[in-house]
Amino acid sequence: MQIKANGVELSVETSGDPADPPVLLIGLTTLSWPDELCAALTGRYVVRYDLRDAGRSTFADPDAPGYDLRDLVTDASELLRALGLGRAHVVGTDVGGFIAQVLALDHPDQVASLTLIATRPVAPGPVDPDLPDHEPELMARLFGGPEPDWTDRDGVVDYLTDMARLTSGSRGFDERDVRDAAGAVFDRAGRTAAAQRASHLGTMFAAVDCRPRWRERLGGITAPTLVVHGDEDPFFPHGNAEALVAEIPGATLLTLPGIGQGLPRVTWPTVAAALLRHTG
Repeated sequence: MQIKANGVELSVETSGDPADPPVLLIGLTTLSWPDELCAALTGRYVVRYDLRDAGRSTFADPDAPGYDLRDLVTDASELLRALGLGRAHVVGTDVGGFIAQVLALDHPDQVASLTLIATRPVAPGPVDPDLPDHEPELMARLFGGPEPDWTDRDGVVDYLTDMARLTSGSRGFDERDVRDAAGAVFDRAGRTAAAQRASHLGTMFAAVDCRPRWRERLGGITAPTLVVHGDEDPFFPHGNAEALVAEIPGATLLTLPGIGQGLPRVTWPTVAAALLRHTG
């Protein structure tokens, strides 16, 4: 369904009983959260949505976005209000973790608990000296090698499958799942190259203004916080999770052995159980 929030249309999917505790999942698109993982969150009302310029939400120009990180945070806040959910358990992954952190800081009355998955405490760009950066080999492949024709479904699926081999960790790569997920994201997104790159890679975050910094405010997060991170993540290495846990009061860390970026199938039982405990 389409929900109007903060002056844009957000494409939203819900599952479960609206009378159950709400869990807001923030990623690039609804497909950042596998259906089977969402189904495992029994007893929770699960809400997923596409960010601006991704999936089926309002699309303008991800290469020159006319919005900033705080607008994306307001989108999430107003979506909760539009759905009449009050306080929700907020779960953010990857760049969705940026939104989730600032939502917990700026709208603490709406965040019953916070879970941060495979993310970091600073915006895209140069990292702080004490944080591990993206692995150089990965960045060379992502930004130095040839890209696919983003309007060619087969080429995009092949490209993203190759990237997943680099980012998934020693236990996380499942080629069938990766190919199915990449194809589903392609089918959901707009047909232009810009829409496809944004929906798969979150390229709008290279241009979105994420200032002011929020890392120095992490000590002000009051929501109970769980940090989930693979110990073989080459994109946001595990030291980023350690920093989040050290700086958010009372935060706990769940490390996923042999896992890189994302939530592959092998992690679903562990992550679903952890989310049920944390949101209970």
